Amino acid sequence: MRVIIVGCGRVGSRLAARLATEGHDVRIVDRAPKTRTLLPIGFPGRFHEGNGFSRTVLEAAGIKHADAFVAVTATDNSNIVSARTAKETYRVPIVLARVCDPGRADLYRELGIPAIVSVRWTVHQLHQMLLHRHLTPELSFGNGETLLVRSELPAYLAGRRLAEFDVDGEIRVVEVTRAGRSLVPAHSTPAEPGDLVTFAVVATALGRLRGFLDKELGT
Repeated sequence: MRVIIVGCGRVGSRLAARLATEGHDVRIVDRAPKTRTLLPIGFPGRFHEGNGFSRTVLEAAGIKHADAFVAVTATDNSNIVSARTAKETYRVPIVLARVCDPGRADLYRELGIPAIVSVRWTVHQLHQMLLHRHLTPELSFGNGETLLVRSELPAYLAGRRLAEFDVDGEIRVVEVTRAGRSLVPAHSTPAEPGDLVTFAVVATALGRLRGFLDKELGT
């Protein structure tokens, strides 16, 4: 996966190092060349000096072929502009951003950009959201400890009670969109082909949810 990260501060550099260690193609962009020193020695990714909302810089970083884009500078204005550029101009499949001012989280949401509040969870949350990209993030709560994510269930799960997918204290089915209509499932509501299910899931259980869905999908 090719990931472009704008912002090489503590969050950006740690996320870049983690993804690079896992074998991803990481390109990091920052206006300040000295931030390169925050990257680990021998970092295999590429560092590009410049503004994260400059099309020239982004194209040099390979945004036309990027699978994911993460904006984690220290200012919301920069994050919003660069994330919108990636999403609307270059149609990058996954676009995530860091929220410096929690009061602006609604703005990110209105723009359709999943955002994580700038706390100790940031690197973990961004990493999980990139890794589990088939689970579409809808909303986060508190400091990002709990997320709402959506996934379409495979047709052969039809007939199973949606309550069977709950894991106490970690995962809960809270909504189902069926044939274009939304409903809150009762304890006995069965799954139907094409159901788009919304899960409330704690951050640390994203891997467990993905593992369940991957197992059911046979991947």
